[in-house]
Amino acid sequence: MHILGWIVFGAFIGWIASTIMGKRGGGCMVNIALGLVGALAGGFLFQQLSPGFNYEQQGFIASSLVAVIGAIIVLAIWNAISGRRR
Repeated sequence: MHILGWIVFGAFIGWIASTIMGKRGGGCMVNIALGLVGALAGGFLFQQLSPGFNYEQQGFIASSLVAVIGAIIVLAIWNAISGRRR
């Protein structure tokens, strides 16, 4: 059940990040992948900046914000690598 939750969370975060970045047409699978990678990247980044940060101890809003920030970073890198622009 956790895997299904992560997939739904990844899709949601990926969709929010792509909307913020103005990216359209990535598709559901790309949104899920970028959302999941972004959540991991955001968590890693915030753990490095704030050693006490932990997803389990934060609420849904704080964890989602961190995941969106990570997904935006991952999406920007993805766009730079793939040659896609706004």
